[in-house]
Formats: sequence, C-alpha cells, structure tokens
Amino acid sequence: QVQLVESGGGLVQAGGSLRLSCAASRRTFSSYAKAWFRQAPGKEREFVAATNWSGRSTYYSDSVKGRFTISRDNAKDTVYLQMNSLKPEDTAVYYCATGRATTNSTLGYNYWGQGTQVTVSS
Repeated sequence: QVQLVESGGGLVQAGGSLRLSCAASRRTFSSYAKAWFRQAPGKEREFVAATNWSGRSTYYSDSVKGRFTISRDNAKDTVYLQMNSLKPEDTAVYYCATGRATTNSTLGYNYWGQGTQVTVSS
C-alpha cells in the first residue's frame, strides 16, 4: 500500500518560515497532481495549494497566496510547501494529497498523508 509521509512541521514565531515535505513510499504518483490541505481544530479541512503533474501549473488559496509556494520533484516523487511570513491563523495540521485531477476539492484526491502539525505563535 502506498503511503504519503509528511515532514517539516513544528513551532515557529509569527513572521517565520517552515518548509514541509511529502514523500511517497514508492514511485507511483510522479504523474499525478499533488496538493496541500490544512485543518485547524474545530474547522473543516481546507485547500492550501496544488500543482499539476509537471509542476508548471500551481494554485493557491487566497489566504496563502504570495506567502506559500508549492513545488515538486518528480524524480523523488516528493512535493514541498515553502511557507513564509507565517501568521498565527496558519496554525493547523497540514496534509499532503495526490490524485489524478488538479483541484481545490478534497474529493479529487485519493491518497492522503497522516498530517504534520504547524503551530505559529504570536
């Protein structure tokens, strides 16, 4: 069974940066879209960013546009999320996902990581 494993979460002060990584347990999804979602306590899971199979097309939620950058390395079957100028409202569990379609809906992704906690202190 394929697994997605996230890393890079942690505690950071407001204005700081973190880089999340998500690697597949085997090279299966290099041609799939990849995305990041996040879920704060008591809230629904929300879209953060997505990239198509080549990495040439990227999409962001309005709340992170200009601060976060999604990228991928298909040779390593890994997707990254560079997060700059972090705010306390970015605090959440961040999940990577992969699927055939590049979409901002959770329904478009078949495989999910276990999540990594990002906490931004004020």
